[in-house]
Amino acid sequence: MVDVLSLDHIAMVKSHTSRQRRRDNCIIKLVTWSMVHLIGMWWPPQGSLGGALHAALFLFLAGGTLYYFLQSLLEGPGFVPLKWRPRKEEDTEHLQFCTICNGYKAPRSHHCRKCGHCVMKMDHHCPWINCCVGHANHCYFTYFLIFAVLGCLQAAIVLSICMYHAINRAWYVQSGVRAPRVLLTLPTLLLTLLAVGMCLGVVLAVGALLGLQVDPPVGPACAAPPTLLAVGMCHGALLGLQIRSILRNRTTIEDWILEKAVSRREEAGLPPFQFPYDLGWRENLKFVLHGHRYDGLSWPVRPGCHEFDLTREQRAQKEDKRLRSRLYTATAPYSGRWLPLRGWPRAALAPPCTDEPRLPLAPGDVVRATRQRKQWLFGERLVGAGEARGPRGWFPRDAATPTDCKLKPD
Repeated sequence: MVDVLSLDHIAMVKSHTSRQRRRDNCIIKLVTWSMVHLIGMWWPPQGSLGGALHAALFLFLAGGTLYYFLQSLLEGPGFVPLKWRPRKEEDTEHLQFCTICNGYKAPRSHHCRKCGHCVMKMDHHCPWINCCVGHANHCYFTYFLIFAVLGCLQAAIVLSICMYHAINRAWYVQSGVRAPRVLLTLPTLLLTLLAVGMCLGVVLAVGALLGLQVDPPVGPACAAPPTLLAVGMCHGALLGLQIRSILRNRTTIEDWILEKAVSRREEAGLPPFQFPYDLGWRENLKFVLHGHRYDGLSWPVRPGCHEFDLTREQRAQKEDKRLRSRLYTATAPYSGRWLPLRGWPRAALAPPCTDEPRLPLAPGDVVRATRQRKQWLFGERLVGAGEARGPRGWFPRDAATPTDCKLKPD
């Protein structure tokens, strides 16, 4: 039953994944086409050794970008086997149980609702490679970002120069100044301008991020709407985050866990949490460059730490989250529409900015709410006793009333 549910979930997002893949391929093709088309006029590779080396450099970067993009996608992040259990039975008390995969979550693994599986050393689910970034494809994904940024840096400079020559071609002819003869029609000019915008989005986002050293965003990375500028900034931001993540041996999700650990332990008067997997930047780098040497289920830890320290902290945070939650009972039906204009117009005008699902409700349904917005609540519908988990999602606040006397969640 669990396997069937996982396959149904993957099939449900298959068409969306195909659209994402075509979108990213179109971006690579657009920049590559613009460069190949204009290099032949601006600095022909057959005219000099410098032109040949320049063209070869770009083709190398473009080919590397496409190769590592496909490797990240086809290799996949590495999934925890279904119904997985640790070798020692006593270790199960330290691990979290996944009701979807019907097995325990290995250390550093998390369940991805979009992939339908528990992912080894999950960093985030990236829509631009159409799968998660995890233990198996972390190295390929980082190389993909490096090649993409370097290729876009070269393309941004070359395409800008070519557009300048094309726009001022008449002045060059009238003044007799010797310059490359670059000809652009209106369609090719617009496509080249689009490619320049994409390239600049990538390069500028990387420079800003690495210069300011901003913290990683809370929640899934790359969740912005797929506009062209957002695509470029997403690639650039991810490169900076991935470099810092690799050197610290901390995933984006683990950064989020550590942020919550600081506040939780301060409130409880506990000693600061020590991240167990940071062994120094040289050893951390080996985890990614030589990831095939590790099985993705167990990891070496620094002296004085235990392999389940992070898992214990996660369980403590979830228990704290459960204690802060509040029970609600649905008083009106909610269909799960993202914009419920007819029943709840105020909620429709202030939807939560996230791609998380909406939770359909029927009168009498009991929901454990853990997050809140002004007009919305996020929670899990209770389906009865046992370990089985009910569906989760957002629903309008006015569709339910509180049924306990707990304090509202922070």
